[in-house]
Amino acid sequence: MTIQTTRLRDPAVRAFVAAVNAHDREAFLATLSPDATMADDGDDRDLDQWIDREIFSSNGHLEVDNESNGGRALVGRYRNDTWGEMRTRWNFTVDGEGRIARFETGQA
Repeated sequence: MTIQTTRLRDPAVRAFVAAVNAHDREAFLATLSPDATMADDGDDRDLDQWIDREIFSSNGHLEVDNESNGGRALVGRYRNDTWGEMRTRWNFTVDGEGRIARFETGQA
């Protein structure tokens, strides 16, 4: 069963998912700390290139099925125009200012 984005427990993660699903690059970037990093399937990636390719130029969308670790670990169905839909996991590190310092994603 899908968890509504507005019901996700962690405010930073909730804002991240909402921005992805709204295709709102400005709101998405506002969820991240200035020096945020990310990894995909265990490999560190260039954040700007990755979000352009995997989210914003390909209509990325995340439906969350499960959350744990206080809302900072998600499992859900991610889809975009490039890869179609796949089951993915997302783990977030949130800094002291409530912004995402790092996220890691990959197939679940």
